[in-house]
Amino acid sequence: MSTGIKHTFPLGFPWQTEDPFLFCVYHLDHYPKGEETMGPDPKLLEGRNIGNDFTIKDGWRMYHGNTIPGFPYHPHRGFETITIVNKGFCDHSDSLGAAGRFGEGDVQWMTAGRGVQHSEMFPLLKQSEENPLELFQIWLNLPKVDKLVEPHFKMLWHEDIPVVQESNAAIKVIAGVYKGSEANSPAPNSWAAKAENEVAIWNIKVDEKSEYVLPKAKTNVNRTLYFYEGSEIYFGDRKVNPNFGISLDGSEDVTITIGKEKAHFLLLQGNPIDERVAKYGPFVMNTNAEIEQAMEEYRLTQFGGWPWPYPDNVHDREKGRFALYPDGTIIEK
Repeated sequence: MSTGIKHTFPLGFPWQTEDPFLFCVYHLDHYPKGEETMGPDPKLLEGRNIGNDFTIKDGWRMYHGNTIPGFPYHPHRGFETITIVNKGFCDHSDSLGAAGRFGEGDVQWMTAGRGVQHSEMFPLLKQSEENPLELFQIWLNLPKVDKLVEPHFKMLWHEDIPVVQESNAAIKVIAGVYKGSEANSPAPNSWAAKAENEVAIWNIKVDEKSEYVLPKAKTNVNRTLYFYEGSEIYFGDRKVNPNFGISLDGSEDVTITIGKEKAHFLLLQGNPIDERVAKYGPFVMNTNAEIEQAMEEYRLTQFGGWPWPYPDNVHDREKGRFALYPDGTIIEK
């Protein structure tokens, strides 16, 4: 009897992905109490490779941040970023003049297109208790015809994201359709905007000691299930431990037996773009010549410059969840 598994692989940093996805990274950081600066106590920064701190020490990392954890301004071109913040908060600022604070289940969808700079910082807003952060960032490729579209910024607020409640599972539908429940519209030029591409991003949580059936896709998609939290699970007699990815056959229903702890999964699927990919750091094009052109344009234009006072721009501590769009529209939550 088929288990639906093509192969499994250990989850590294970042996670291995399949076309149309380029990259997926999972951040889980148990940040301490915040200081007035919205960063950790400076004493806790001793012994870290500040500016390039990717080694977990005391349960957390500073990444490229100097005083506040996160990623100060950097460019992108030729793809989309989808940022899911399950715990904690992310402060966004970009060269379009857009900004926001989102978290506790919100999702940001950004089409880099012809080029954008942005910063993603993780302010430690709580001063009297710890500031845990759980975040996925997914890079979804753009086909050649859409590589140089105008950049686009969109928020998917957690109150508006469909969550399908089953008897033993909850499925958060960030992209795609799950048993008739359709996600909010993605960015307009996204590969996910066309239903026939069957792009799906689902965050799935299943109760312990139960059985869950992952429904099959309509087409021959690439489908990967990331098992990032829990104890053992079983596909028939085949055991899979946590922190493994499972490449699945999307043409069949797959039955998963959950072990002694609740299981948390991220599912990424979609029909492949099936075009040549040329990558260099934050640029993803189809040829090396296009990469060189992207680098030259960024050198000359800075993709519009940086309208914010700091490379690691953050918003006022008292600010709630909000989005400032390039046209000046502000939405507050």
